[in-house]
Amino acid sequence: MGKIVFGVDIGGTTVKLGMFDSQGTVLEKWEIPTVTEDHGSHILKDIADSVNEKRAACGYAAEDVIGVGVGAPGPVDAAGLIYGAVNLGWGDLNIAETLQPLVGVPVKAGNDANVAALGEMWKGGGRGCQDVVAVTLGTGVGGGIIVNGSLVAGFNGAGGEIGHMLVEEEETEHCNCGLCGCLEQYASATGVVRLAKRRLAQDEAASSLRSFGDALTCKDVWDAVREGDALAVEIAQRFGYYLGKGLAAVACVANPEVFVIGGGVSKAGEILFEYIEPSYQKYAFKGCRKARFQLAELGNDAGIYGAAKLVLG
Repeated sequence: MGKIVFGVDIGGTTVKLGMFDSQGTVLEKWEIPTVTEDHGSHILKDIADSVNEKRAACGYAAEDVIGVGVGAPGPVDAAGLIYGAVNLGWGDLNIAETLQPLVGVPVKAGNDANVAALGEMWKGGGRGCQDVVAVTLGTGVGGGIIVNGSLVAGFNGAGGEIGHMLVEEEETEHCNCGLCGCLEQYASATGVVRLAKRRLAQDEAASSLRSFGDALTCKDVWDAVREGDALAVEIAQRFGYYLGKGLAAVACVANPEVFVIGGGVSKAGEILFEYIEPSYQKYAFKGCRKARFQLAELGNDAGIYGAAKLVLG
């Protein structure tokens, strides 16, 4: 039957799991609830039970399993130690050492955004490239940096936290991380809405966005951009200025062949690049200006693909 590998993506409400063959073809994928009660003490056992049950149900023995890869929401070092995951109820915990005895096969773990980047490099928007920066524009801004095919996790797994780069020194409101002027405050879905509401409050300029009131969403802004709403275009330009400038700084360090843009904001499509690329080209070192921009392709499955790749190497 061949060898298999499991990829696991732990989220705050659900755990996504996938069973793959050794070539990266997904054989099964499913979800289980993330039980965060009792400081998240049930999560890894629930994962082990689910993996073991699926393996047995599909007729595989433990020796047929190459390993289990795990992506988790927090800084994870090379040994599989996560330095706290607040939304899971975890403090410091060695994921690999805790899960391995429960599944009886090798376990590797990484930060969820880094692992998703690995998935996009392997089977998604960065396919065929070895130097990739994946950017997730969701409620926050996440990132994953891959150099020569390998994740750059850093000393304690915090490598790739591009959402917390300083891009605006004059900012007075605080980011969720406690700092001010982070990229996340301008380029995330919530950041785009924040930019829009700030702009709407400045004057009485006409805009279709005024009709949404407090219910305004990031999608509403990009829909208005497509319709040529002048104020919405202003907001898109501010978004692109900050994100392009931030990615130009990342490029000076990582020199990627491609930036893969994912997350909820990426559903706006390639129109995003019209606003990101001018700023990127303005601020990027000349040796980095050939980097391409590509939409992510794996969606919510990027994490399980990357987790499997973590094991396959």
